[in-house]
Amino acid sequence: MSNNQRPRPRLSAYITHFITQRHRIHLAFSREEMLLECLVFGLISWSMTEGRHEVQEVFAESNSKVVLPCVCNASSPAITWRKPNQGTVWRQEKSGMQFWGSKWLQRGAQRVQCPHPQLDRGDCSLHINNVREDDGGMFVCTFNSGGQSMTRSVRLRVITVSFSSVSPVAGIKVSMRCDVSPQPVGANVQWRLNNSTFVSTSGENPKAAQWTVEETASVTLTGKWTCVVVHQGLVGRASADLTVKGIIHPSRDDVQMYAAVGCAATLPCVFSPGLIPSETSWHKPSGPLPPSFLSSLPAFKPAWDQSARLGNVSLEDEGIYRCAGVVGGQSLSRRMQLVVAKVGRSVSWRKTVALTCQLTDTSEVARYQWVHVTFAPSGTPLVEAIQEGKTLYMTNGNDEGVGEWVCRFYSEEGLLGNVTHRITPQHGHLIESTSPFYNISMALSLSVLLFLLVLSVGQLYKHHQRRTHISHFSPLETILHTSSNEYDKGEKCQEKK
Repeated sequence: MSNNQRPRPRLSAYITHFITQRHRIHLAFSREEMLLECLVFGLISWSMTEGRHEVQEVFAESNSKVVLPCVCNASSPAITWRKPNQGTVWRQEKSGMQFWGSKWLQRGAQRVQCPHPQLDRGDCSLHINNVREDDGGMFVCTFNSGGQSMTRSVRLRVITVSFSSVSPVAGIKVSMRCDVSPQPVGANVQWRLNNSTFVSTSGENPKAAQWTVEETASVTLTGKWTCVVVHQGLVGRASADLTVKGIIHPSRDDVQMYAAVGCAATLPCVFSPGLIPSETSWHKPSGPLPPSFLSSLPAFKPAWDQSARLGNVSLEDEGIYRCAGVVGGQSLSRRMQLVVAKVGRSVSWRKTVALTCQLTDTSEVARYQWVHVTFAPSGTPLVEAIQEGKTLYMTNGNDEGVGEWVCRFYSEEGLLGNVTHRITPQHGHLIESTSPFYNISMALSLSVLLFLLVLSVGQLYKHHQRRTHISHFSPLETILHTSSNEYDKGEKCQEKK
């Protein structure tokens, strides 16, 4: 029996030891699982807490209206909007009573509100009117949800564009500044002028994050300046208008003006309204001003309009013109180019007439167009044909070309100007009334023919006079000749005796 009973304690001890070790292993694994579960739960709780207090950013332009988002519980009407360290902005109690902070009231009118229709849909967004620069900063929305107090944080950044001088005179320095309150770190700044990327007068784009741009004031800087701020994927912008006083027409130097030979032309030089210049003058660098140049203004024109006029344009009038004046001690000037257009005419041996649109400068011309205009008995102009090309060909003696031919010349952007050529029928030929060289050649030809005719008539008259003179003296010559013969015969007879 003893031999049979000895293994039992050993077996029970083994079983006891096995159970003990298993329990220890189970406890160890349980601790690790618990630690892992606590870690996961902590991370989830942290992420939920962070999400709950995540700060949302909103850009707004100064003096505009902005909405700060906040999604709340529609069943909990108690809502509070506040700025940390600045007190309550707007608050609504469970009873529906609303309260505003003193800063957010303007002469009894509330600058902030949460519209009731939105509250009923669970939208507690705060609407702010006439946003000011000092409104920028953190806003906190607090409400109850499921018996717990929930918060939403929004950071408002207000963008303002300002100038060192709102209406500077051309020629002085002017700076454009973009301010953001509060200013973001690492933001990218872009400047736009009249909805186009701004390129400085030096030909270079402003550098990134250049909050201030300084330029020499010119009329080309007039317009709408926009500052575009890009930060963490969000884009905000603000705009302001700048007016530069000076010569507004032409708005820049080296603008080309077009005029036709034989017509009047105006050279514009218009200053900003109300800006009266002194010591005004006109100058042509290549030589004296044309005889038909007139710089004095009619009485009905304002003093800031210093435009000049050419009474009868000729090809010699083309070239550079410069107007100048002094405003507030600042000398202003504008340089422009007068381009003269005319229609050239040539006739081939096949009796083909070619009309060519000729300009003293074709650098801006992209295409030409000929328009045939005739007139109805009532005087109404009728456009009969349109042809493309610089030169127009027609048959001499064909009445289909009678009327006005208008040569229009265009740039890539649009019409630059035109010149008109008139053709009238006469004896089956086309007579160009606006072709001065053709008229001169005809006059010279007629003069030469008339001179030759007069010369021929003179020669015939002289020859006739000579024949008449000879016929008057022929009887007397006969008598003298007979007397001389008789005298010679008498002398011969006396010698014979």
